[in-house]
Amino acid sequence: MIEIKNIHKKFGKNKVLKGIDLEIPNQGIFAVLGPNGSGKTTLIKSILGMVVPDQGEIFIQGKRTHANGLYRKNIDYLPQIANFPGNLGVKELLGMIKDLRGGNAQADHLIKLFHLEPFLDKKLSNLSGGTKQKVNIVLTFMFDSPLIILDEPTTGLDPIALLHLKELIQREKEKGKTILVTSHIMSFVEEISDEIVFILEGKIYFKGNIHQLREKTQQTDFEHAIAHLLMKNHA
Repeated sequence: MIEIKNIHKKFGKNKVLKGIDLEIPNQGIFAVLGPNGSGKTTLIKSILGMVVPDQGEIFIQGKRTHANGLYRKNIDYLPQIANFPGNLGVKELLGMIKDLRGGNAQADHLIKLFHLEPFLDKKLSNLSGGTKQKVNIVLTFMFDSPLIILDEPTTGLDPIALLHLKELIQREKEKGKTILVTSHIMSFVEEISDEIVFILEGKIYFKGNIHQLREKTQQTDFEHAIAHLLMKNHA
């Protein structure tokens, strides 16, 4: 699905990515983890074409990404912070995104799942942060793309919405999709992830499943295993 070859990126004198090589296969949930400033956001944005690497190549489904921006139509992306026009209503926003992207969009079942019916005619500026995040989730999942990228998807969600999100992610995986997730909520990562990619200071320090991470760090608790990895590489 995704093949990343020797990606380098710097902003000014700050080297953010330092020769990243990574292969992510079809179907599965892959968590990209790392502390703030580790390079994970730059890596995600490079995959999305929002950042152009200084060196290296990225392929999605065998096609080089920066050769043609049309590949983005096959990616559903949930940004960490969604800046919606506050003067639009929820229904208006959904319709606008459908028109912009084209294709077959199915939002009705998602609106019901996240109980957004009472908010469809409300202005986005009047919504709570949690409700905006539900709208963000609907916008992401209403298209049927093979690759889904979720940047901190749990932000602001109540326990019931979080449960629905986890079920939704699992259903998309069962359809054969590839899902990349970044999150600081380790319990969420532990529950949904098939594989972990841990980035630190622009390099990959671990790639494998949770069992392999526990073996490598000799920690039975997932959060302690991640902390051990971080402390070991800062030592």
